[in-house]
Amino acid sequence: MTKLKIGAVQDDKPVRIAIDLPATVHRDLISYAEILAREAGQKISDPNKLIAPMVARFMATDRAFAKARKRRHAKDDEG
Repeated sequence: MTKLKIGAVQDDKPVRIAIDLPATVHRDLISYAEILAREAGQKISDPNKLIAPMVARFMATDRAFAKARKRRHAKDDEG
């Protein structure tokens, strides 16, 4: 069984944004959705819904981002 970086897609109130993806990234996104559907047993009707959990996972595992955000919040609390 493949261990994917994201799990089931959560149903949450979205904020609409528009992005342009390179065609290769879009094809990979579709492939990822197909693999996730097989692994999780969850049909992914719209692969674009994977973008938010992927970005969230990326930010959650970026140590430099976490440190910078912590420093920023500490400064906000001081001032």
